[in-house]
Amino acid sequence: MKNPMLEVASLLLEKLLLISNFKLFSSGAPGEDKARSSFHDINSFHRGDVLEVPRTHLTHYGIYLGDNHVAHMMPDILLALTKDRRLTQKVVSNQRLILGVIGRVASIRVDTVDDFAYGAEILVNRLDKSLKKKALLNEEVAQRAEKMLGTTPYSLLWNNCEHFVTYCRFGTAVSPQADKFCENLKIIIRDQRSVLASALLGLAAIICLGMASYTTLPAIFIPFCLWMAG
Repeated sequence: MKNPMLEVASLLLEKLLLISNFKLFSSGAPGEDKARSSFHDINSFHRGDVLEVPRTHLTHYGIYLGDNHVAHMMPDILLALTKDRRLTQKVVSNQRLILGVIGRVASIRVDTVDDFAYGAEILVNRLDKSLKKKALLNEEVAQRAEKMLGTTPYSLLWNNCEHFVTYCRFGTAVSPQADKFCENLKIIIRDQRSVLASALLGLAAIICLGMASYTTLPAIFIPFCLWMAG
């Protein structure tokens, strides 16, 4: 049986990560109506390579399948609303992407290199060095990606595009980006100033809104949890 407290904590962490990286979806993200240039030399890519596209705060990943095709995980709320492939196969817009993150629905889909990168620079196989892991054979990597095509649950912390490519490339799903966010959050929680700040905010809420369960309980519970966690 799932622990409801853990589920709530996980949901809050994911929403914090979404908010902290909101600029990802406003600059250089897929689906915007602007001119894109096709400047990527696909002849330099090999089937099974991990393609990496740096965004404002996060990095998007995909697996090159050959013939100008990239498999990558994309949140998309439209997947929960329709099964019409003519609609869902279109390049995912910012609105569809953001709502897909919130709705925790995504697909591992195939797009062209240019649609995947959306005009940004593409880096190749940098995870091999940063993770210091031995990669599987490129053909096995590509076959793993092809077997996973289709809809999938999405989670910024536990199942994102980086988890997908690291599973395909190394056999183990990890996400250094999500790990880094959690580490930074732990540092904030362990800082006793966070306890004081939350207590003051709670006190201000009580003063402004009055003594009620929806103000008093959080004002006591949140600082107490931060204090115990610290």
